[in-house]
Amino acid sequence: MNPTMNPPVTGVKPFTISRTFNAPRKTVWEAWTEREKLMQWFGPKGFTMPQARLDFRPGGTFHYCLRTPDGKDMWGKFVYRDIVAPERIVLVNSFSDEHGGTTRHPFSATWPLEMLSTATFAEEGAKTRLTIEWSPLNPTDEERKTFDAAHDGMTQGWSGTFEQLTDYLANTERKT
Repeated sequence: MNPTMNPPVTGVKPFTISRTFNAPRKTVWEAWTEREKLMQWFGPKGFTMPQARLDFRPGGTFHYCLRTPDGKDMWGKFVYRDIVAPERIVLVNSFSDEHGGTTRHPFSATWPLEMLSTATFAEEGAKTRLTIEWSPLNPTDEERKTFDAAHDGMTQGWSGTFEQLTDYLANTERKT
């Protein structure tokens, strides 16, 4: 199997979302691969990232804390599997504790423990088309059902994250 592709998960329809950003691929890639830049925009709309550690390489991790608008902290983790600059990032995404251990979703005990995520960055002239594909990794039947039922919520969450990236990129362009 090609390690850069998501393996098929029986009975699961992958979640896919795309957005075109008004920025060159290099700029969008850097927003995803540099700690200081990720901390300024990544997460659902209204969330902030007060802490993060990034080791951007295959086998490395991005361990981060997202703070909700009402001040609660939630931790997450990426474990990078494959990186093809500036085209693709394949990683395993999970919720985490503050020490980097993998944990369950704080609000859904049946959410998949780990998600295989592929981000692709395609040039479209001076713009960049970013596509995210998510699939649960080794899900139980209950986790698969939870994932399948959550596509609308994932669309809403990623749309807010993409709005934050759009705002970040627009502010970056104004400063240059």
